[in-house]
Amino acid sequence: MHKLVTLTAFMTAALASSATAATTLQYWLWDSNQQPAYQSCATNFSKANPDISIKITQKGWGDYWTGITTGFVSGTAPDVFTNHLAYFPDFAKNNQLVDLAPLIAKDKVPTNIYYPGLKDLWGKSGKQYGLPKDWDTVGIFYNADLLAKAGLKPSDLQNLTWNPKDGGTWQSTIAKITTDKSGNNGLSPKFDKKNVAQYGYETGYGAGFNGQTEWAFYAATTGWKYNNGLFGNKFYYDDPRFAQTIQWLADLNLKHGLIPSFQDVSASGADALFRAGKVAMITNGSWQINDYTSKVPFKVGIAPLPTGPNGKRMSMFNGLADSIWVGSKNQDAAWKWVKYLASPACQNVIGQNGAVFPAIPAAAELSVASHKAKGVDVSAFLNEAKAPGGTFFFPISDNTAKINDIMTSAMQSVYLGKAQATDALKDANAKVNALFK
Repeated sequence: MHKLVTLTAFMTAALASSATAATTLQYWLWDSNQQPAYQSCATNFSKANPDISIKITQKGWGDYWTGITTGFVSGTAPDVFTNHLAYFPDFAKNNQLVDLAPLIAKDKVPTNIYYPGLKDLWGKSGKQYGLPKDWDTVGIFYNADLLAKAGLKPSDLQNLTWNPKDGGTWQSTIAKITTDKSGNNGLSPKFDKKNVAQYGYETGYGAGFNGQTEWAFYAATTGWKYNNGLFGNKFYYDDPRFAQTIQWLADLNLKHGLIPSFQDVSASGADALFRAGKVAMITNGSWQINDYTSKVPFKVGIAPLPTGPNGKRMSMFNGLADSIWVGSKNQDAAWKWVKYLASPACQNVIGQNGAVFPAIPAAAELSVASHKAKGVDVSAFLNEAKAPGGTFFFPISDNTAKINDIMTSAMQSVYLGKAQATDALKDANAKVNALFK
């Protein structure tokens, strides 16, 4: 009898231990460049929490959001996932995210350790839907070989200016690097815009509503704003300053032939021609640093954005966060993981990897040091984040999917030369604002 009791107790304890050890959290992210660093965080986390294991899944951008949204409905969404400001308002509105505010208060989690404003982006009506993980700004990536071939030095890109009338020294620099098949550059009266061999600049165009890496940094320097603030319900896409900016961008191709057409970019991909060495410069986010500086067959440098009419460089200051799905059956474990992801213990690992700039300033400095050790100067992105009045936030709002559809259609009509920006954007803005009535 004693042996039976002992055996029964042993088996009960073993089963309990096995059940505890079987807690596996599903964690999703979309950037393959970041997966190795987060795998390191997961390994460290599980060492400290042996009852929890982390299964990381990485998907491409489109498949990622399809998987998240369909997973909410089918009950197969991950416990924790990397969230984006374009998506979270609708997720929160549909009660698909766990409110972290009471958990933060209960565990006394410090939230003043991040870059100013990042935490607030993920809150609404007293609820908190994510803890900051990183931030990004926008800069100019350039092909050093093509720059030198055009007779330009990296220092020539440090103090460029832009305006929506003639494009400033930014447009003239683009023109100088653009050449036709006869060798004439874009400044020459002999330049043949119908037979371009090499472009000075490539834009992804940004046919949607936020234009983070394509046009937002231009428009912001004119004094234009997306809307009337955080979770705004009145948009200003009909502002003449915005229309001038978009028309200027469209005309770089339609009128001047200095950038690839909207059709070509749509067919090949937003940065395909840059990667292929057929374009000298591209504006993109800091999350592309590792990719561009280590995975393309030429040396890539980084320059700051041009200064606009207001005398400033202005970049969107965007930040991602980790959120917990409300349908997770492992919410206690998920909260432990989210806390860890947002802590110095994990963010220092991310910083040392250099894939992104973590939300905690000291960890972001580790990212800068990591790149410097590889001979890559990323100061343009950090300087932008630190510049007084040099950044603006992502246009967080309800109805973002519908706004994006409306603006995509309007922008495409302008980029294809089927409509003037003034007319297309005035009509689109009326449709956007009608969503809030």
